Amino acid sequence: MKKISEIIFGFSDAENYRRRENKDLFNKIFLRTEALEEINKRNIFFLVGEKGTGKTAYAVYYSNYQYGNNKSIHKFIRETDYHKFVTLRKERSLSLSDYTDIWKVIIYLLLSESIINSAGFAETIINYPKFSALKDAIGEYYDHAFSPEIAVALQMVENSRLAAELVAKHLALSVKGQAHKETKTTTNDNRFQTHLLTIERAFESALSSLNLSESHLLFIDGVDIRPSSVPYTEYVDCVKGLANAVWSINNDFAPSIRDSKGRLRVVLLLRPDIFNSLGMQNRNTKLRDNSVVLDWRTVYFSHRQSDLFKMADRMFSAQQDIDLPLGSAWDHYFPFNATNVRADENYPTSFVLFMRNSFHRPRDILTMLDTLADLHQRGGRSGVFEYGDLFSADFRRAYGDYLLGEIKDSLSFYYDEVEFEIFLKFFEFLDGAQKFSHEKYTNAFSEFLEYIMAEGKPTPGFMKSADEFLQFLYDQNILCYIEEAEQGERFIRWCFKERSPSNISPKVKMHQDYEIHYGLANVLNTGQELKKKRKNVRINLDQNARKGNQNQEIEKYNISADSVRIPPKLRSRGIVENADDLSANAHKLGSSVDEANGVLGSGFVMLINVGKKYGFIKDDSGGPDIHFRLSVVKRGSKIRVGNAVVFTLTENGGRKTANFVEKKENDPAWQVVSGN
Repeated sequence: MKKISEIIFGFSDAENYRRRENKDLFNKIFLRTEALEEINKRNIFFLVGEKGTGKTAYAVYYSNYQYGNNKSIHKFIRETDYHKFVTLRKERSLSLSDYTDIWKVIIYLLLSESIINSAGFAETIINYPKFSALKDAIGEYYDHAFSPEIAVALQMVENSRLAAELVAKHLALSVKGQAHKETKTTTNDNRFQTHLLTIERAFESALSSLNLSESHLLFIDGVDIRPSSVPYTEYVDCVKGLANAVWSINNDFAPSIRDSKGRLRVVLLLRPDIFNSLGMQNRNTKLRDNSVVLDWRTVYFSHRQSDLFKMADRMFSAQQDIDLPLGSAWDHYFPFNATNVRADENYPTSFVLFMRNSFHRPRDILTMLDTLADLHQRGGRSGVFEYGDLFSADFRRAYGDYLLGEIKDSLSFYYDEVEFEIFLKFFEFLDGAQKFSHEKYTNAFSEFLEYIMAEGKPTPGFMKSADEFLQFLYDQNILCYIEEAEQGERFIRWCFKERSPSNISPKVKMHQDYEIHYGLANVLNTGQELKKKRKNVRINLDQNARKGNQNQEIEKYNISADSVRIPPKLRSRGIVENADDLSANAHKLGSSVDEANGVLGSGFVMLINVGKKYGFIKDDSGGPDIHFRLSVVKRGSKIRVGNAVVFTLTENGGRKTANFVEKKENDPAWQVVSGN
């Protein structure tokens, strides 16, 4: 076997394998799975997989080696492309359907250029006058210097009037034809749309006339990460338009081309959550019938028969001088066992450690291998890998940073840098717990909200309530939940393992135990108890109450008169000026806040923390949980967990909080959650 220093571990990002100097290595180490053949089917329009599951690798393999009698091209959407779409939308007041038409023109142009550059096509193009005319129009527009990239294709859309005139001229049509006459009294925006439609129809007419000897396949990549400079709504509309264009071309236009051996097809690369957010009709049907969903999941017992293990083993075996049976190379370089494993004991179980550290994605495994090799070389070692290598502080830190970066990239589709930093802060409030109960989680969430409100920070959209944030953490595979059967058997539920085409968004189960992913625990600061800073958190409660027993019932809590916040509307109406007035003038307030301040909300008390002097109300309207301080509870209104209450609201640091809380009359006070 070769030394570890002689093994080339390649690249975690498969885009690097598009370069000529890396193609030979890629051809050696790439694992040809069933998915490779599935992608070649004519009904496949979407390649769906989590980040790091190999979507780009499959597209690169098709384009590098023209797999399956396809002339394949692989194009990325870049940040500048999105900015051009945003600019077009502002200048032309475009709708979602306009985005679809723009993408169709771009896709037709890229496919046409692929056909023009096909071997031997130049000799036969004379047989297709429509396509020949279109080729001449493209050549004249780009001064015979067209570069087949999305940014360059967008130029034809941006100057659609000139493009339409050239297309019409070369197709021996007049731009003053019927379509123009019907729209000459419309706005400039509609004329833009008319020019766009002229170009689109010209492409479709020319492409339909061809009899292709080979199929042309276009992969569109780069949708997974939203550039921070592009607003989310603009980005989503652009991607929705692209997805609709891909579907329309594949399902409506391409099948209409008859008597051609070769076919035209477009495949869009998407993450499952983004696919789910596009709102396409019959989404589940499209996912089942028109998509390849990349799935590398395996289990400990049979992991050596999995594609994930085969991929890792191939990284080593493909670079040896002799052919080796499956697993031999891996066992040589990793000759040790994982602990607590039920697996085939005839072979080392070292790969299980990689499974535990990963989300069962090829990129995770490749990153671990590359990190281990780098540390191995820097340590000046000459032997094989050892068990302790995967537990060293340097490895855990480097690999944890990678996983956190992957999560950041994934979240960037929806959220910005500020929200990500707020998200990271939450984990400090778990006080070093990697495993925790639901009660521990809700307490940490409550304390965290108290902190960000005191800091005046905005509350991220995914933190509207404890339940919503828990689902968010589960969606991102940051934590799992643990179910325990009656017989005592434990079932660990990860989102990536539960996800399937029929269950694209698995739900987290409430009131269970939870555990942070092992590979993330170190970088999320859950490995040790941290002292949390509480800047600007001023509690105006009476000093005696502050030193009192934190387990006392809330109805016995002593609220000092000068600490109660009086709602501004009550002051302005001259009903109350201080806490004593609030009690003395209760008859003026009626039995609820309705008469004095207007009922802005109602719900029940879901949590009270006497020690921290705050609580949360479950809003009857189904909105986010409502935070309140004990100092705003109506004097004499003895509340406890489970009480139905009414409240008024105010804005605090971008989050709604209750500034007046009162128990409903004759409430039975059913206990739901125990207060601290």
